[in-house]
Amino acid sequence: MKSSAVKRKVESALLAKEKLLVLLYKNVYFTNEFHSSFPCEVDSLLQEFTNVFPKEVWHGLPHLRGIEHQIDLVLGCPIPNRVAYRTNPKETNEIQKQDFVGESLSPCYVSVILVSKKDGIWRMCVDSRTINKIIVKYRYPIPS
Repeated sequence: MKSSAVKRKVESALLAKEKLLVLLYKNVYFTNEFHSSFPCEVDSLLQEFTNVFPKEVWHGLPHLRGIEHQIDLVLGCPIPNRVAYRTNPKETNEIQKQDFVGESLSPCYVSVILVSKKDGIWRMCVDSRTINKIIVKYRYPIPS
């Protein structure tokens, strides 16, 4: 979003006396050490909230954990396993090396395509139409 559009949104929120939360950052810096090059305000904040930050900086996909949720399927329906889309082996290896994707333990296959955007960032497109057909649709609202 352009800065002029952001400025207009902030001004309209202030005029309407709406709650406004703004986060502004310039650089991202991964480290687990304090440096004297930090401004004193940043250094005091980091010292005050050391319990909030992890001891080690971690990259890649999260570790495998136990089941945190489940999706109920209609009994007796076959699990959809469609043929995977063809991919360029070089791009596939590159994406796997960068830890964008990992092996799945799921019993069914849902089509996923990674699309390169104009700015070079990858966007994941999931085609979940086949699995949506056999998911139990509950009639009660999801809590907010």
